[in-house]
Amino acid sequence: MAGARKLLIVAHAPSPNTETLRNAVAEGARHPDIENVEVRVLPPLEAGPDDVLACDAIILGTTENLGYMSGALKDFFDRSYYPCLEKTQGLPFAFYIRAGHDGTGTRRAIESITTGLRWRLLQEPLICRGEYRDEFEEQCRELGMYVAASLDAGLL
Repeated sequence: MAGARKLLIVAHAPSPNTETLRNAVAEGARHPDIENVEVRVLPPLEAGPDDVLACDAIILGTTENLGYMSGALKDFFDRSYYPCLEKTQGLPFAFYIRAGHDGTGTRRAIESITTGLRWRLLQEPLICRGEYRDEFEEQCRELGMYVAASLDAGLL
């Protein structure tokens, strides 16, 4: 897709359920009506600053681990923060959390780092709380579709 907008999805998916959620985000972002968006999905340990610098928007996904984001997503931020700090201000982003509890600490940690980066949050974070429910998949699909459609429409 020459001239396509680039959406990066960086999501930690250590279990079948979290892999399903990550795939749902990507599926929504690749909806057939969205024509001019190239979607790239990477696990946090494979993503880095060059990937962030090359995208037009990013969706982050993580599990809640001991009230915090996954170590893999934290590692991604540790490696990307300073190389991206001055170059990605205003980057549109969204995120989702697969939280066994309430996701509060995880949300706060991501918001703290992305505030420092001066990224622009597109919508309230999607927090999939408690026992796994099938509705989480549709919510993740809608998240991916929303961000990709906004890119496609030139709103971002």
